[in-house]
Amino acid sequence: MFFNSLKNCYNIGDLRKAAKKKLPLAMFGYLDGYAEDGVTGKRNRETFCQYEFITRALVDVEKVDTSTTVLGQTIAFPVICAPTALSRLFHHDGEIAAARAADKADIIYSLSTLSSVSLEEVGEVAKKKWFQLYMYRDRNLVEELVQRAIDSGYQALCLTTDASIGGNREQDLRNGFTVPPKPSIKTILEASLHPSWCWNYMTQPTINIANFDESKLIGADGVSKLLEYVSRQLTPAITWSDVEWLRSRFPGKLIIKGLLNPNDAMQARSLGVDGLVVSNHGGRQLDHTVTPFDMLPEIVEAVEDKVEIIIDSGIRRGTDVLKAVALGAKACMIGRPYLYGLSAAGEAGVDKSLEILRSEIYRDLQLLGCPSISALDSSYLRKVDSA
Repeated sequence: MFFNSLKNCYNIGDLRKAAKKKLPLAMFGYLDGYAEDGVTGKRNRETFCQYEFITRALVDVEKVDTSTTVLGQTIAFPVICAPTALSRLFHHDGEIAAARAADKADIIYSLSTLSSVSLEEVGEVAKKKWFQLYMYRDRNLVEELVQRAIDSGYQALCLTTDASIGGNREQDLRNGFTVPPKPSIKTILEASLHPSWCWNYMTQPTINIANFDESKLIGADGVSKLLEYVSRQLTPAITWSDVEWLRSRFPGKLIIKGLLNPNDAMQARSLGVDGLVVSNHGGRQLDHTVTPFDMLPEIVEAVEDKVEIIIDSGIRRGTDVLKAVALGAKACMIGRPYLYGLSAAGEAGVDKSLEILRSEIYRDLQLLGCPSISALDSSYLRKVDSA
């Protein structure tokens, strides 16, 4: 069944189509959708067309080296699996399947605080692993999560700064997306049209936020739902002092995810942050935001090689990855691409998504006349004249 789902999948766009067939409308909309009018989401893809490649001839590229090093960890190619919440909504194996696939591909897997599999379980599967964190109102809760990540061997902590409140994702409202799914005529009909997803949802353990103990969350108001609890914990009052506080408590690498401003990048550098993920959250937060690829050169210049730069949002092709690396990124994070694969065929689908990108990167280096990822620089690119 899995391999039939993947038979005609030759690129990430094909995996998206396969995922759409497998998932009920509400689930696919949650995975695939953007904030408001989707202007930022569209621009995230279009912005990669601003640059063209300048190929080099008569270079020995019989074999090319796609490997790179990110924050001291060598990975097989410059792609990192981004943290994504509640991955078991898309396939019952969820984060475990994604972590196993990343491990086989020899790249880094980043686990979300809002994962549907616990950080301890994923920690046993993944060798190269980062833990994504939100800054919550309850600092004891944050400290507990940080300590659990340390105990489980996570090499880096990735603080997300651009999602302290949720973006306006109107398609989720239209599609009736809820966690857990609420029965209605629309959702029941959709489930009946996607029997494999429906069967797994009904027969597998309940989908919930696995890093929080529900039994401890019953307060005076009697509310015990984890999502409501977590929503109340998120705070838009996060500041640079929180970064300093976190830096003092985590001995590994500290990454900030969600920066787009060069001045913010310089501030992060001054506080001893090790890495930045230049990101607009995949276009899911503030619409009409600048794209990470647009801002990449300015941010690389701002940190002056003192902080490693990763970029996400809009990565779909090996050429996207090569352009980002040529402009100074150490690697690219992907979310939707591997979730499309997960939705289509579980672990085998994630394997497929990573292999597609790996093979594209390898082939594109050969076609570019570049012998290795480490040799890539801006001399391989020309900015398209907008006039």
